[in-house]
Amino acid sequence: MKINIKATNLDLTPSIHDYVENKIGSLDKFLERFEKNEEIEVLVEITRITKHHKSGDVFCCDATFSLGKKVFRAEDTDEDIRLAIDRTRDKLQQEIKKYKEKKTEYSGESENV
Repeated sequence: MKINIKATNLDLTPSIHDYVENKIGSLDKFLERFEKNEEIEVLVEITRITKHHKSGDVFCCDATFSLGKKVFRAEDTDEDIRLAIDRTRDKLQQEIKKYKEKKTEYSGESENV
């Protein structure tokens, strides 16, 4: 899995970069069976929504990648950048699980058939 990180309206510190790599990179174990032909490329954008004051949700994390024709996308906002990253990862994980369940059902691998 290749992770491209883009920061908008904030400096991407090494600690935030590593945090994103670890959290989003942990999704790799759910995607191993889909990475047979090519490496999956994930685009993660971290944005500071307000520039000069703190009011409401300040940070936004948005992650996008595709498997074939299916596009996976999740985003979350929070005052804490790490919470926004965690929630984005959780949402992507849920999408991946749903996709895997559908693939299993349609391919006839399901035991419920």
